[in-house]
Amino acid sequence: MERCFRGRCRGFTLVELAAVVGIAVSVGTVAAPMLDRSRSTVQGMSSEQNLRTIGRFSGMYAQDNGGAIFTYTWQPGVPYVNLRNGNPVVPGDEQIASSYELRDILYRATGRLEGIDRIRASTLRLMQRRYSHLVLADYLGGIVSDEMWVDPADGRQLGWQSDPLGYLEGCDSENPVPYSCDPMPGSDTNFGWDELALRQLWTFGSSYQIVPAAYLFDDRATYVPNTDTPHLFSTAPGMGSQDDLVTQRSFHEVGFAHAKVMMFEEFDRDQGDPLYFANEFARSAKLMFDGSVNTFASGAARRASYPVSSLVVPGEGRRDPQPFFQRYVPLDRFPDQPEVGKADEDQRYRWTYQGLLGLDYVQTYSGYGVR
Repeated sequence: MERCFRGRCRGFTLVELAAVVGIAVSVGTVAAPMLDRSRSTVQGMSSEQNLRTIGRFSGMYAQDNGGAIFTYTWQPGVPYVNLRNGNPVVPGDEQIASSYELRDILYRATGRLEGIDRIRASTLRLMQRRYSHLVLADYLGGIVSDEMWVDPADGRQLGWQSDPLGYLEGCDSENPVPYSCDPMPGSDTNFGWDELALRQLWTFGSSYQIVPAAYLFDDRATYVPNTDTPHLFSTAPGMGSQDDLVTQRSFHEVGFAHAKVMMFEEFDRDQGDPLYFANEFARSAKLMFDGSVNTFASGAARRASYPVSSLVVPGEGRRDPQPFFQRYVPLDRFPDQPEVGKADEDQRYRWTYQGLLGLDYVQTYSGYGVR
């Protein structure tokens, strides 16, 4: 580059060029964090908008289904048709029933009924735990793969969604799904994660979870947290069968719709490293039962209550709630960082005292960034 003055031109000296480069680097160093913060803010707002949209659609579902909250409705002991071969299938318990219903939804949405990539039913997990949103997707016409279900900052989930058959490649995939090869050190080691039927479901996953109170009873022991891992539930002590442990709840049962969380981001990805929602400082976006969305800090929510400790006991009345703390155990390659929990954390609005009748945020906290 040349500079000209009164008809005379000369190039930049090395010293001058170095100074210009230095200034550019300095500006970039200052601007980069600002751009990162701006991008994070935009992604956070987009995630909140996703939840608002989900809230509107859940309201439409309720209007068409007698006020019901969307969840799996197939029942044990009832025959249903297996679309793959036309034969009847009769689920033996609630867990199998939800798995068969989920398979039916994905059969119709994807057409994957035959071959190595056909949709399979996993009977090892309770599908309400991570895939309740697919019931709403089915109601909307089978929109099972859509960015509406994913936090824009959730790069892994977006990658799995864009490559629905990537799970077949295992470790050779650019973005392998959890447990497709040797799990990373420290990952959840509970059985079944490497099951083919579970690995193929990751592409249909969501960044958002519905609270257990939306599909579990309030007034008796049903499923309770698994003390070994936050990713699984257990049947409550003394419950010998999985029959009739899940129900379709109603919006009419919600005591404080404005203060009760319905769905939430499992991880707050807008503060750098993903924070597990139970972390006191996490500000995960939350869809409330009245359709509003907020980013209240988790530490401002009421304490969690272990379900068995807060039931109504005949002759004794309701037991006092017992707090429930749990350490996050990372799943393999999910989220982006393998270590996100290093201490026991209060599970807050995930296991709220009194279920749908309870409330998560007792008052408005003006300092917690409601949008």
